[in-house]
Amino acid sequence: MPVSQPLLKPPALQEGDTVGVAASASPLADKGYLVRGIRFWRRLGYRVRLGSSLRKALQLEAAAGQPAGYLAGSDAGRLADLHQMFRDPEVKALACLRGGYGTLRLLAGLDYDLIRSRPKILVGYSDITALHLALQKRTGLVTFHGPMLYPELGGPEVPAYTRASLLRALTMAVPLGTIPPAPGLPPPVTINPGRAEGPVTGGNLSLVVATLGTPFEIDTRAKILFLEEVDEAPYRIDRMLTQLKLAGKLQAAAGIVLGFFTRCGEEGVSPALLDIITALLRPLHIPCFYGLPAGHLSLQATLPLGIRAHLDATACTLTYLETAIAPVCK
Repeated sequence: MPVSQPLLKPPALQEGDTVGVAASASPLADKGYLVRGIRFWRRLGYRVRLGSSLRKALQLEAAAGQPAGYLAGSDAGRLADLHQMFRDPEVKALACLRGGYGTLRLLAGLDYDLIRSRPKILVGYSDITALHLALQKRTGLVTFHGPMLYPELGGPEVPAYTRASLLRALTMAVPLGTIPPAPGLPPPVTINPGRAEGPVTGGNLSLVVATLGTPFEIDTRAKILFLEEVDEAPYRIDRMLTQLKLAGKLQAAAGIVLGFFTRCGEEGVSPALLDIITALLRPLHIPCFYGLPAGHLSLQATLPLGIRAHLDATACTLTYLETAIAPVCK
């Protein structure tokens, strides 16, 4: 496997900058999310740019009256758009269109030398976990697990918590500190008490598992492993966590923080799901808690990946200890 790269922090996003819409996964069934998502960024004072392949795919879909399959363009086209965004000196951040499926197909074709030479903000989650892990391993780039045009930023209304967390993470070159609780969500639950420090890695559980046995396999050694999931039955959560355990990935982590496992059981924290998670993780004696406000949620914190944080599983808090972005010299 490739050796880990030195930490690489992208420049902070400034008002007036251009945000590129990156479509590495599934297409949109409802183009209203794209329209509203573009409006979200423009109202905050940013310009927005779509990749050539995405524009072409949207035109073809409009002519056909429906999305063309389960990918937002061909593999070559989606790769070309990502490379175009990183080459374009005006584009300062890549905001992902949506998750779904397809990002994993692009990892072998990415130009990591290009990305390393032109570090930029990348924000997304779910299927975008594949990009987070690949860029962390091959370039050292700090990326951001956070909201996308679909469904959060292009929804009818973006919650103030989600918007504030996103903008603070992308624009302020200061340590984020403790991720605040989100109003209205169930309280977090301690699985194993204790404290740990280390760089944060992870993302969507299914995608983390999908990297095993590949050149982009997640490295959890001495790190804080973050996991979240959506629409998976409790037995499938059991199987994926067990696979990570058998691969030694859970034991190697300094600490484990779980976001929300949305619609993976009963509303809120399913007793069956929590029992499964507890049975698998408690014997590890690694600090761990469930319920960080991140994942498939409208109320969602933006989490930098790749930088150091302090996990207090007794208090159920995650506190970032260093900046995620580099200040821009004026």
